[in-house]
Amino acid sequence: MKKSIITMMLALVTMAGQAQTKTVTITGISPSLKDGTLVLAGVGISGNVVDTVQAGRFTFTLPIEELSSGFLSLVGEGCPNFSLSLMMKPDVTIQLTGADCIYPLWKVESPIPEQQTLNRITDHCRDVIKELIQIIERRDRDKFDSISTVYTKRQIDILASLPVDAASLNVLWRISRPLINMKDFPYEEELKSLEKSFVARAPKGFEDQLAEIHTYIYPPHVLQIGEEATDVELFDMQGNTHHLLEGMTDGRYLLLDLWGIGCGPCRMAEPEMREVYGRMKDKLEIVGVNEDKLFSWKNSEFSKRIVWKNWNDGKMGSSISSRYCDEGAVPYYILISPDKRIVMKKSGYYTGMFLGMADAINGLSIKQDNSANFELSIRKVEANANGTTISFRYYSHKEYGFRIVKDSYLEANSKKYKLTAADGITLDETNYTTVKATDSTEEFLRDLNYADFTLTFEPFDTIPTTFDFIEGDVQGAFVIRNVSVK
Repeated sequence: MKKSIITMMLALVTMAGQAQTKTVTITGISPSLKDGTLVLAGVGISGNVVDTVQAGRFTFTLPIEELSSGFLSLVGEGCPNFSLSLMMKPDVTIQLTGADCIYPLWKVESPIPEQQTLNRITDHCRDVIKELIQIIERRDRDKFDSISTVYTKRQIDILASLPVDAASLNVLWRISRPLINMKDFPYEEELKSLEKSFVARAPKGFEDQLAEIHTYIYPPHVLQIGEEATDVELFDMQGNTHHLLEGMTDGRYLLLDLWGIGCGPCRMAEPEMREVYGRMKDKLEIVGVNEDKLFSWKNSEFSKRIVWKNWNDGKMGSSISSRYCDEGAVPYYILISPDKRIVMKKSGYYTGMFLGMADAINGLSIKQDNSANFELSIRKVEANANGTTISFRYYSHKEYGFRIVKDSYLEANSKKYKLTAADGITLDETNYTTVKATDSTEEFLRDLNYADFTLTFEPFDTIPTTFDFIEGDVQGAFVIRNVSVK
């Protein structure tokens, strides 16, 4: 009897735990879908494979805590490279029905009122969506830009007649966000008028979303390299409030990492960042700011393994990106010096960039502005009457080659000083890094190498205080500026 009681108690605990897991159910059917077609879905902008089509059907559930925007994509023969926006809510079943593989235009049956808003937008833009899908399949970049603008205008038109709800606000957010990096948007006045209409008609509870949209339509000044960093309020997974610049009074640098759960390069960068963070805790602080919905951020296994400060602003990163970022891509990195000056802004991850940055912060490299390309750094300069010899280090994946052209030169005293000799590399040919940069056997770190080499240039007429290294007058050449001679 005692065993039976314990078993019943455990079963009740299990049932209670299951009852606390809220989900949305999504089903789909189309006779045109091929068996094996992958179904990707998620809440916010990150997702995973959730099912595989069999006999033209799929069914899956997603964990969800509240009304949220999400997406669905199908990957398989005949399926377009597009996504279907969906409004999701706990304990709801959404039915998708189509006669073909063009799932972004399928019928969506849902009891969620906000989904009806999305359905009206899709119906109004059906012909433009179809044209966009065809252009994407042809990879016609020129036409894609022009039709995307038409698609935006069509959405602006229909939004003016729709209720202000979570769905229409999310569409307005998607339309507005790229404007921070866009010049000469042809429908700027129409968008401003639409935003004013939304503010006037919006029910209570949407103030934060509207404020974020406003920053995209009327973007504030974006801080540039050399300017003083500004503070932002953030919070951790326990809900504790923090400030971006806290902890900088002890003389450490701050690396700001804007990232997303579904971002491949963000995940690739994590091992090297962790390696550098372990080496540099006394000189470098890292603050990761996630740009996903709070529910996705808090429940991501990747997010939970981050060892540095893992924070959020509750606005999908907009409080940071609107002030610091020149573009909306992730990952985006900002390096702030101990005197709170911005010394680096960089979009994307390149193998070796954090180890190069660590060298510069540790003082292993002499003073220089190589913030655009930390993979290559100058470690020593010897300037005398016989010439100027410079020691370099280049970090990279062992299979990624690099070149230094024989037309490289130094610029100082309003003059160019030609390259005369090289040791450790072959000029104008592909060279590879051969020395292991870490002892790690972890993926993305085990093949991270470096190469040391020296270049000798014509002697300076008068030894300057600083000079620039320029790797030839070609597009994409390495440039390191303001290199200190001492």
